[in-house]
Amino acid sequence: MLQLIVSMLLFFVLFFGIAFILNMLLRQTWIMSFIYPIIVLMIVDELPTSTYFTEPARAFSTAWGELLQATTVDIVILITGFIGTIVSGIVMKMLRARGYQMF
Repeated sequence: MLQLIVSMLLFFVLFFGIAFILNMLLRQTWIMSFIYPIIVLMIVDELPTSTYFTEPARAFSTAWGELLQATTVDIVILITGFIGTIVSGIVMKMLRARGYQMF
């Protein structure tokens, strides 16, 4: 149980930070929220990324199968990372509305 809580916290902070930095550099508030599903596929499957370009049908079917076989704990941790990207976008919007332009 402790590992679940620590993993959730780590994924939230990790993806919040990555999304926040991407938001500052690219000035695209929700970019990481759209990229996150691709990152989840890379985390869940064990295929090289190049397979998605050379054999897309096999790669996506394998990734989908692996995603369906994920345990509830894995899904909760991945959802927590997605929530981190969303919270980062909200924080960035709030900061910009209050006058902080970042970069």
